[in-house]
Amino acid sequence: MIKCLVVDDEPLALHILEDYISKMPFLQLVKATTNPIEALTLVQAGDIDLVFLDVQMPELTGIQFLKIANGKAKVILTTAYPQYALEGYELDVVDYLLKPIAFDRFFKSVQKAQGIIQPVTKTVVQAEPAQQDDFSTDFIFVKTEHKIQKVYLHNILFIEGLKDYISIFTAAERIITLQGMKKMEDALPEKHFVRVHKSYIVALNKIDSIERSRIQIGDKIIPVGDTYRDEFFKIIDDKNV
Repeated sequence: MIKCLVVDDEPLALHILEDYISKMPFLQLVKATTNPIEALTLVQAGDIDLVFLDVQMPELTGIQFLKIANGKAKVILTTAYPQYALEGYELDVVDYLLKPIAFDRFFKSVQKAQGIIQPVTKTVVQAEPAQQDDFSTDFIFVKTEHKIQKVYLHNILFIEGLKDYISIFTAAERIITLQGMKKMEDALPEKHFVRVHKSYIVALNKIDSIERSRIQIGDKIIPVGDTYRDEFFKIIDDKNV
């Protein structure tokens, strides 16, 4: 995980970045603070990988903070004042986010930071098409942030896609990996898994019930998208007795 620190004298700005960071599986928020001195202490102790740093603060400006920190953490500047961008880049910041910060711009910025901080750890799914004949022993290997994990197909309940990463849900855990839904769909046996929505693949044998265009697996309700409805219900009809 990339350990993050948010420094801003505006509480609202802190809350927005806290929310954005919580949506990213490879970011861990260590501290969100309005106190730049406290933040600088954490950086100098070597506890932080990435700082979201406001430029205009009363006790210590972001530019002063950068000079004192002297490269001990990567920095993304956040401010409503574009005139500081050039000086920030001269001090080797990762990026410069103008307020109000949109999530898609934040997303691109942290992907850039990940490429700098973790240049060899970008996650992918290393999955080969599973064999159809013995589902109980079939598996795929999924590369997560810290390890390559073996996932038995019969344990998968459903898979949810969110932008550039997916979550694999089993009864025991949620496994997160940066990967597209299409590649995962291609790696799974059609006999046992079906795409029901642009954001969902379900295990057919884990479906508890279907009501109209909603699938229930445990306590999770999964929608059936218009694009996938006809094919899904054809599969279900073929299994009716």
